[in-house]
Amino acid sequence: MFIDEVIIELNAGRGGNGCMAFRREKYVEMGGPYGGNGGHGGDIVFEVDEGLNTLIDLRYKKIYKAPSGEHGLGKGCNGKNAEDLIIKVPPGTVITDLDTNLIIGDLIKKGDRVVGAYGGRGGRGNMAFATHSNPAPAFCENGEPGEEKKVKVELKLLADVGLVGMPSVGKSTFISKVSAARPKIAEYHFTTLTPNLGVVKVPDGRSFTVADLPGLIEGASLGEGLGDKFLKHIERTRVIAHIIDMSAFEGRNPVEDYKIINKELENFNKKIMDKPQIVIANKMDMESSIENLKEFKKEVNCEVFPISAKTGEGVDNVVTALANMLDKIEKKPLYEDEKFESHVLYKFKKEQPFKVYKDKDTFVVTGDEIEKILKMTWFSSDEAFQRFSKKLRKLGIDDKLIEMGIKPGDTVRILDYEFEYRD
Repeated sequence: MFIDEVIIELNAGRGGNGCMAFRREKYVEMGGPYGGNGGHGGDIVFEVDEGLNTLIDLRYKKIYKAPSGEHGLGKGCNGKNAEDLIIKVPPGTVITDLDTNLIIGDLIKKGDRVVGAYGGRGGRGNMAFATHSNPAPAFCENGEPGEEKKVKVELKLLADVGLVGMPSVGKSTFISKVSAARPKIAEYHFTTLTPNLGVVKVPDGRSFTVADLPGLIEGASLGEGLGDKFLKHIERTRVIAHIIDMSAFEGRNPVEDYKIINKELENFNKKIMDKPQIVIANKMDMESSIENLKEFKKEVNCEVFPISAKTGEGVDNVVTALANMLDKIEKKPLYEDEKFESHVLYKFKKEQPFKVYKDKDTFVVTGDEIEKILKMTWFSSDEAFQRFSKKLRKLGIDDKLIEMGIKPGDTVRILDYEFEYRD
């Protein structure tokens, strides 16, 4: 089964909690803090596996969770870092963050990998907080939560030439003649339900890959037929080979077919029209094709290669012409002009780091940074709570609450935790 698009959830591993401990040994005076740090949570990593050619393995598992880091221990022992969760994907896979619509990565060749979601750092033990002014801190830190994301994973075939055209124009027959690909061939529309990829050998020793895409119809870019599902596979191709049924056997006009397909390609992605394109006039073994070809050349100003995919006549000329074109076109990354996501875990949002609003008599504080601080605070002592309050004050939350009219004794809620406000 050919699966080329899935949506999955990524839950990176949480960092292990820090440990609060004190050294108490005979003959050791003033042992002091002795709690170790927690281990780093596991990342979720996408990696290319050249043995894969579909995303079917990702279809039946919608949520991926990386392991959490181990907690810190006494005697200054740090927790073990968690192993990363590796997700194998085929070459040509694009990962997009659905919340930001930014591209996380475009994985093309063997060895390519990208981190889809970063694990949280381990919480610090009380050893890490010791200072001259506070040599024996009685608090530690919980582990940082891992990133949670919903991503779209798309496969866009790595092919040098993309075959486009109306249904039943002979695309599958053509690719079966020039390569070892054996697509289903029959005399009805939409025989080809999935893209077929073939390697073409040129008589002089050169080679290139060709993708046979399911037939397009008018309105394909808007979801008609199968076109909108597979048009994306044309984006990586360096040359578009437009196959036309020059016999007009089904009553269609070859010129109109040519214009309709190009219009659908432009509607889907205008950049596709910048790619070099050739026209392959197929079914030239039929009587009506010669006259139709003359009329076609009057209307369409481009190089046309007449062939008969059924008999093989003219096919070698097309293969050689495509190879010559590809020799002059360098391979470029699909997203060279696009902005990839630059990752900073829980980066503080400068434009609006937090929000405060009233829910009846309760002041509610929300925001990624403040919620992360809350989750990482282990309220084990008054000292830990004072440190938490100091961080809120530094972020400006106290000032905002006062501005909104908070009074001592009022309730402040962050996530599921409620606190009593004091001066």
